[in-house]
Amino acid sequence: MLWHGEETPVVDTHADSLLDALKGKRHLYERSHEGQLDFPRMVEGGHRLQFLSCWVEPEYKPERALPRLLSFVDQFDQEVLGAGGMVVPVVDDRSLLAALSPGKIGVVMSMEGAEAVGTDPRMVRIMHRLGFRLMSLTWNERNALADGAGEDPGGGGLSVAGRRIVQEMNRVGIVLDVSHLSHAAFWDAMETSERPVIASHSNCRTLADHRRNLTDAQIIALAKANGIQGLTFVRDFLGGQEDVERVVDHACLHLDLVGDDHHLGLGSDFDGVEHPVDGLEDVTRLTHLADRMSARGLADDTIRRIFGMNYVEFFTREWSRKEERDNHGY
Repeated sequence: MLWHGEETPVVDTHADSLLDALKGKRHLYERSHEGQLDFPRMVEGGHRLQFLSCWVEPEYKPERALPRLLSFVDQFDQEVLGAGGMVVPVVDDRSLLAALSPGKIGVVMSMEGAEAVGTDPRMVRIMHRLGFRLMSLTWNERNALADGAGEDPGGGGLSVAGRRIVQEMNRVGIVLDVSHLSHAAFWDAMETSERPVIASHSNCRTLADHRRNLTDAQIIALAKANGIQGLTFVRDFLGGQEDVERVVDHACLHLDLVGDDHHLGLGSDFDGVEHPVDGLEDVTRLTHLADRMSARGLADDTIRRIFGMNYVEFFTREWSRKEERDNHGY
């Protein structure tokens, strides 16, 4: 994104656009009037790296979760191939650098709910080989690994199997996403993970009292552990006016709580909601958010960090670990 005369690499850690492609509604390598994100509109909006969520629908869980997930993997490959070399599938620091080069954009496979993994750590290694680099243990429900946010208030934490899966994710280099965990499971995950985690698409509960949002204590703990909170554009998670100004409100609260600008990013949830936030109708409108942040007094460098640099630095660190490449050949 060219903003105030300087290139800013926009990174977004959550969109559900791949599900549209899998259902045959559209291809992401073609510009569409449907949905909120595709590759041509990413280029138009200066968007450089997008995490594409593989969310297995409830009707496939648990017995058919794995074949459904593999259909997402195949669809991801078809969308990348259809783009004719413009799109880089990102799996490590080298491919991340390639995705940020002129004329390229990058995509990363993420998993929203690990029912397809089950309780066997070997499946984590397989998912890493397939290209997954970000994974949440559950969506909103309870599974064999953890309780989701939908079980709150009173949801449980991580199971013994869930802790083993987190440990294997740490070992192979899949980043843990805590956005959909219950309150108790969040704290178990923070205790269990030896690597930094992210909340890919969660806002501030102080401003919108929704169980999918993070409390002040969770935001502070995430930052202290070198993690990142991804601001999301879901209306229910914003509270108040449910517009672009409210997104800025959440950013400002995070910055006030944490005291620095190194632990905040974007996690739009584009194509995960039918009615996008006013002023952020699709991926081409992100400059509007940057402009509103600037109007509210955020420094240019802070805005560039939120829009991408924090995530670029985070994933460069997490994906450049030597043992990951030695063990898996990426």
